[in-house]
Amino acid sequence: MIGSRTLATAALLLLMCAALSSCRGGKSPAAPGLRDARLAPCPASPNCVSSDAADGEHRIAPLQLAATPDEAWQAVRQLVAELPRTQVISETPDYLHAECRTLLGFVDDLEVQLRPAENIIAVRSASRLGYSDLGVNRKRVENLRAALIRRGMVR
Repeated sequence: MIGSRTLATAALLLLMCAALSSCRGGKSPAAPGLRDARLAPCPASPNCVSSDAADGEHRIAPLQLAATPDEAWQAVRQLVAELPRTQVISETPDYLHAECRTLLGFVDDLEVQLRPAENIIAVRSASRLGYSDLGVNRKRVENLRAALIRRGMVR
């Protein structure tokens, strides 16, 4: 026989799961896209990193090109498309926006922008929901950087 405490705990967990599930894939607090030829600013919450951010909490280094802009851009596009649970949403010759789903089904927005005049690829990765991302967005960008370094595309 199930005790009342066990039943109450199970009911609470079920309620929490239902609440979280209803939030998955929500609308981005700062919609992805370019604003004055720059990536969207990060929200105040610590679940976003951007090479365009000025503050230390959100700032991440851009991808410094070590190959031609065309070669590096092609490699970035390929690597982003190959990320697990990732779907490319929009792409232009110098900008790409992808949705990355976490194992729990939450959606993060990943953006890259080629800036050949600066010899960089700007990058932004942000959670759509919640406050903390436990470093997932920063780790995603650093994993992308590491893969590009291994290919000789960035330094």
